[in-house]
Amino acid sequence: MRVVFAGTPEFAVPSLRAACARAEVVAVYTQPDRPAGRGRGLQASPVKREALARGIPVRQPASLRDAAEQDALRALRPDLMVVVAYGLLLPQAVLDIPVHGCWNVHASLLPRWRGAAPIQRAIEAGDRETGVCLMRMEKGLDTGPVLLSQSLPIGDEETAGQLHDRLAALGAQVLSDGLGLLRAGIRPVPRPQPAEGATYARKLEKAEARLDWSLPARELARKVRAFHPWPVAEAELAGERVRLHDALAIGSAPGAAPGTVLAGGREGIDVACGLGALRIRVLQREGGRPSTAADYLNARRDLLP
Repeated sequence: MRVVFAGTPEFAVPSLRAACARAEVVAVYTQPDRPAGRGRGLQASPVKREALARGIPVRQPASLRDAAEQDALRALRPDLMVVVAYGLLLPQAVLDIPVHGCWNVHASLLPRWRGAAPIQRAIEAGDRETGVCLMRMEKGLDTGPVLLSQSLPIGDEETAGQLHDRLAALGAQVLSDGLGLLRAGIRPVPRPQPAEGATYARKLEKAEARLDWSLPARELARKVRAFHPWPVAEAELAGERVRLHDALAIGSAPGAAPGTVLAGGREGIDVACGLGALRIRVLQREGGRPSTAADYLNARRDLLP
């Protein structure tokens, strides 16, 4: 079975490995190299690095709408195209090229959280469960029928980074199961997504990371987890802007204005919110490294009531 794989970030790497174990991956498509790091030198995507290490030919078109690019894909004679967080839209002409169409590994239980940031939005919204869907792609955004799916619970204190790694592994397993069926001559039965319950996971913006103390503590705690490891939540703490790496919601703070430091110690720094209080356990000063609340208080004794 000849498979073309399209993906870009670290999330897609386990799925590429699964595809290699189940089929002949004849080419990998990934985003063009981007400037990164302090020197802003061009850096290959994680998927490109994995493909090159395996000796798989890599293509990096800026678009798949060009007729020449579509001819190049057609010349690969793919039985299937697997797409995992690729980052480019696939026009209908591309979707029609592989014999079995195009499959997408998506990190949510569709139709909930279609779009670019399903992992972060699930945590931010307080979802108790998420998962992975193997979907047959259509022209619409994550609207295609679901072939296979697996769910998993979201931990009470799980960050987006931690959930990302678990879903990446689960996505690889679901893809492997689907490819195994196809190799055995069994085509997974597509299940149309229900019309109700569809939500859109818009792309993360750095400005969202600025926390508003007037919001409920539970909502702020979810944002801290959802925005870790990027873009990392920021807040004003007694006149200093800090980044919050670990925090949880605790009991009420009657009568205290939002943003007021209520207490500080080894367990954390408690800050009044619009409803309840947020206990900050790990934070980072501008230009510094993440530190525990206790270490931070050693340098900011003026914070203690």
